[in-house]
Amino acid sequence: MKPVLSVAAAALAALSLAGCQKADDAVFGQRVHAYLMAHPEVIREAAQKLQENEQAAAAKASTQAIAKFRDQLERDPRDIVVNPNGKLTVVEFFDYRCGYCKLAAPEVVKLIEQNRDIRFVFKQFPIFGEVSDTAAKAALTAAAKPKGLELYKSWMAEKALDDTLLDHDLTAAGLDPVQVRKASNDPAIARQILDTRALATSLRIEGTPAFVVGDTLIPGADIPALKAAISVAKDGGLKKLG
Repeated sequence: MKPVLSVAAAALAALSLAGCQKADDAVFGQRVHAYLMAHPEVIREAAQKLQENEQAAAAKASTQAIAKFRDQLERDPRDIVVNPNGKLTVVEFFDYRCGYCKLAAPEVVKLIEQNRDIRFVFKQFPIFGEVSDTAAKAALTAAAKPKGLELYKSWMAEKALDDTLLDHDLTAAGLDPVQVRKASNDPAIARQILDTRALATSLRIEGTPAFVVGDTLIPGADIPALKAAISVAKDGGLKKLG
């Protein structure tokens, strides 16, 4: 309903501009009202056009932001990167406790394992509370980063990730949970997560998961859109980073 209300508000504002001609305004307003009552589909068409314009503006702003923050997005040396020699970079902003991230995770892993030419960057973007923060910080420790994909698989497979499961999966990966938790208190790790939050804000990312391929932002667990963007990028339609 928001686009319809916006169109109606715009129409009312337009009708009030010629304030020095009240009589003419009243007649004009009556004609507009009569026309809209006879052709209500015009409001729907105008609302649709307004929505299309807003989406186009948002897409343009997103593309400009991606270009501006390209290095931070794709080449931050602090991030977990899989297939580092891949020619096409895909970035995911995610949370280990996000339900939609968990739905997308098996397809993400499949993409990584079946496409060695895809350089995949994991952006820790915890937004679901303390356990999410703990997991993100643990994953960014020096000991855990080499196990990044393994932990991603494990923690995304947990339906209700908690501290006990975090420690269990760290142990299963050959890591000492006590040492990892101690190392995760490094202020530099907290700074990295804050930097990622700021980057997400700059890119207008409001939730997880969110993927970036070339100049394209794919919000949500839209795997078909992600695969389509990758396909276009491989064909040379989107920006490649060699």
